[in-house]
Amino acid sequence: MKIDFVKMHGLGNDFVMLDATRNKFNLSKKQIIALAHRHTGVGFDQLLIVEPAANAEVDFSYRIFNSDGNEVEQCGNGARCFAQFVRKIGLTDKREIKVQTLAAIMHLKVLNETDVEVDMGKAVFTPAEIPFLTKETKAPYHLKLNRTDVEFEVVNIGNPHAVIFVDDVDAVDIQSIGAELEIHPAFPKRCNVQFVQVMARDQIKQRIFERGAGETMASGSGACAGAAAAMHTGQVANQLRVSMPGGELSLSFDLQTEHILLTGPTAFSFYGSVEL
Repeated sequence: MKIDFVKMHGLGNDFVMLDATRNKFNLSKKQIIALAHRHTGVGFDQLLIVEPAANAEVDFSYRIFNSDGNEVEQCGNGARCFAQFVRKIGLTDKREIKVQTLAAIMHLKVLNETDVEVDMGKAVFTPAEIPFLTKETKAPYHLKLNRTDVEFEVVNIGNPHAVIFVDDVDAVDIQSIGAELEIHPAFPKRCNVQFVQVMARDQIKQRIFERGAGETMASGSGACAGAAAAMHTGQVANQLRVSMPGGELSLSFDLQTEHILLTGPTAFSFYGSVEL
């Protein structure tokens, strides 16, 4: 099976984009893993598949797969790339686009040739809605890992996150802590792990360990989770910048709706085709 694809990224968080609106197809987990391999495949953090709208309320449906082949609910950087992708290949000329994911209906607004604003919805902090299994009655929560004990907040922004506040994000052993916390039994659906350093009332610095992908250069939903936890604990204002290894995103919290608006750039890397 030969498939045409487009490679894109948002601040180095990279995606392979596939159009399944004209010719529907299904990829196996094995095929996705092979496509994701950075030495023998195309390589990506996530695979994004555009499908026909599931109902009249939306313009498209869209599926998200991590590089380990597992389907996930949400991706902020991917959503921004999605909006530019469907316009670039002629599926729509709209600048405001509604898409259905596993998690929710997302509202995307194309601002210019690179930047896109995404309404990420509300952040949820209730353990049962993450989901996170705990007997503790309030945050911060605690778990004992093999090498260390961790203290963290939990956030769901369409997908589950653990947020760890640190003094120096560059000095953190993100690999060992992230890998163990991601698959801890307390997180039945696994979790993304955010390491956050509060720099000022309007800026946080962050590193990301993504569920099913490992450390990534940036994450839209991760940026929202880190910022939401920082705001929830009173450490930042309702408009701020999130600095990650791949670059910077802008976030604002609508104080009336409690929705998080995420804005940042996208980029096209290359076009290609692959035989699977």
